[in-house]
Parts: sequence; C-alpha cells; structure tokens
Amino acid sequence: MALELKMPALSPTMEKGTLARWLVAVGDEVKSGDVIAEIETDKATMEFEAVDEGRIASLTVAEGTDDVPVGTIIATMAEDGDEVAAPPVPEASNAGGEASAEVPIAPPSATPEPAAVPVADPAPTPCVAPHTESQADNATPLARRIARFKGLSLHSLKGSGPRGKIVKADLGLPSMLPPSSSAMPQMNAPRSTPAYDPPAGVPVESVKLTTMRKTIARRLSESKQTVPHFYLAVRCNLDPLLKLRSELNASLAPRGIKLSVNDFMIKALAMALVEVPDANVQFGGDVLHRFSRADVSMAVAIEGGLITPVIRDAASLSLSAIAKQSKALASKARNGKLEPEDYEGGTASISNLGMFGIDEMVPVINPPQALILGIGSVIEQPWKVDGEISLAKIMSATGSFDHRAIDGAVAAEFMAAFRTLLESPLLIVG
Repeated sequence: MALELKMPALSPTMEKGTLARWLVAVGDEVKSGDVIAEIETDKATMEFEAVDEGRIASLTVAEGTDDVPVGTIIATMAEDGDEVAAPPVPEASNAGGEASAEVPIAPPSATPEPAAVPVADPAPTPCVAPHTESQADNATPLARRIARFKGLSLHSLKGSGPRGKIVKADLGLPSMLPPSSSAMPQMNAPRSTPAYDPPAGVPVESVKLTTMRKTIARRLSESKQTVPHFYLAVRCNLDPLLKLRSELNASLAPRGIKLSVNDFMIKALAMALVEVPDANVQFGGDVLHRFSRADVSMAVAIEGGLITPVIRDAASLSLSAIAKQSKALASKARNGKLEPEDYEGGTASISNLGMFGIDEMVPVINPPQALILGIGSVIEQPWKVDGEISLAKIMSATGSFDHRAIDGAVAAEFMAAFRTLLESPLLIVG
C-alpha cells in the first residue's frame, strides 16, 4: 500500500515551508520517528519525522523548493515490499513560489489542510487507533508537541491519520491564523515593497533570500505601513544595578549561574507590564486584548536573521531562572533547535544591542504585539547623583508603542516604571 507524505504543519500557524534538504533517497528504508527531511519555516529549520515504516518510493518535491503549501504531497512510501510508482502529477502550479524544474510539485487544493483525510468513497470507515498502543505513542510528533504545550490529553481521541495516527486536526483546536486579508478593507492592505535592480557597473553578488529573511522583510514592512508607531525614551543610572549584579554573581558562581544585564532587563520589562497592565495589551480590530501575564519575547540574532524565543510569565520568575531560560533558548535558537512552543506568543518584546556599542536603539514593533523595548549600551557620563554632579553609568532605553492600543500617558507610565525598577534593582530581586 502506498503512503503519501505531505508537507507538515510544523507549527499551528504554518501555511507553507521550504523543503530545505532531503535526508533520505528513493529506496531507503525508514522507521517511525526517523528524520527524513529538514523543513525551513519562517521561524526556523525543523526536522520532519516519518510516522510509519516503509521504503521511500518517490520524492515528488526537490530539496530547495520554496513556498510549498502545507498538505502538498512531497514523497510517497511503500509498505511490505510493494513496488510503488510515483503518483501522476498534473501540471505544476507556480502560484505559491518557484517550483523546481527537475521535479514537479503536485499542486495543493485551494485551501490546504495539513491533516485532511483523503476520501476514497462516499462512506469511508473512520480510522480508530489500535488498542494495543497508547494514544500518546500513536500520535504524530507535532500532535504530541501541541498537546503537551496546550495541556491536552490524547487518551480519549481517535486518530484520522494513516493507521489511525492522531494528527494536529484531531486536537480540535481553533484556527490560529490571522483573519483573511479579503475580510479587511482594501485601503488597509500593506503596500507591496518595490524591488530595484542594482546599479549598472557596480560589482555585486545577489543572494537568494531564505524563507526567514523574506518573512522578516514582509512582517516588518507590514508593521511600519500599518501600525502607527510612537516612541518614548528614558535614560537610566545603572550603577546600583551593576553593583548588585556583581554581588549576586559572586554568590551564584558555585551553582554555575551568571546573571547578565539583559536578564535584569527582561525581568524589569515584565514587572513593569504587571505594574502598568494597560501597556500589556494587543490591538485586535474591534477589541483590545488585555493580558494577565507578561510573556517576554527576546530578540536573538542567528545566522540569516532574527528570532524571538519567549520567556513565559517572566515577572514571576527569579533572575536565576530567567538567566537559565534565556541562555538555553538562545543556544537552541543559534543551533536551529527551537520548537514552535519556544517562540510562539509573547506579549511584548525586547531587543538589546548594547553589547555592540550602540548608544540608542529605536526598534520596529513585532506584530501583533503592541510594545517593544530597544536597549542601548551603558555609557559613563556626567550625572546628578545625591545632589552632586559625578560620573555614572547611564543606559538608554527606547520603547516603540502601537498607538491603536496604547496611549501616550500609559506608555509614559510604563517607561517610568521600567526606569524605577532598573535604578532600584532591589525591587527586582525582592
């Protein structure tokens, strides 16, 4: 029996991906759980695992193919020694991206569903998971990850995938995709960014954009075109914080923990959001979403782009816990090992370029969030301390705010709370 392997939805919001690399060839034997391909999404390069055992019969999408919609057949697999020829492929459609000239892509349906069950006849028999195997073991890796992240039980579910496997669609989650652009007024649609040829006569190397870089370009262009930004900046005396950090690091050294200045920034940002809840919001069209928890997205520079893993409920975490999480997430990001639950969500962002010697940073809002903080470097300069002018270590922080969700007075209250926490760091550890 031939099994069709389809472009998976590696996150709840994924619509298409790039088939970065095949890790198998036609004729290879694979087992359930074997990694057979690397899929590049707008966030990271992730591994695609086989769900069933068998032999690769055909690879219908060439590695390096961009914008392959979720649900597209990318390979077929034979079971029990069957000889399976590659499925007939209609004329390839190029609407979703550039298809490979060597291997045609089977075009998806108009609205691809990552876990749709092909209907063979008018009255199909529903697939029921085998009773000899626990439901958790009988779920796809993506379904297990989502269920674990959402706190869902798999034991009462029936699978609709091959051999009764539980797939993402069986979890009954509402769609997390943004509203269709067709439902929005045309006047609000972001303008397309013009592309220009390089000037003639200048030596140039043109490098194809990765999926991540194209997504960054699209999302940040959309942010500047559709989100009414406004900016507030504060300068903070970090002498007390740096002194406290040195003392804490000396006591934490035996435990192998070292606090960074950025760990203090993450904690202070989260605590300021709790103190000023009207800043911990998100614009939702006809509604305003108010969050009761501060999840901080921290910008991490990786090869080819930027990604923002999330420190969840950062206000309730200790500095040492934030230090451990931020270090682990940054390492996973740079090694391309982030899971969707590591970077999805977040109620506000922070981007720190201080370590690069940047005096001030004015960041672009990371939609759909309404707030991002840009952190500059610590500069020694004259400052009024205890009624006298002396040298102090001063840091600039600039907040970018979505004026549809946050008013100027609220933003000013938030920035003042952030500065107070940094200049009185015992409030952060207390």
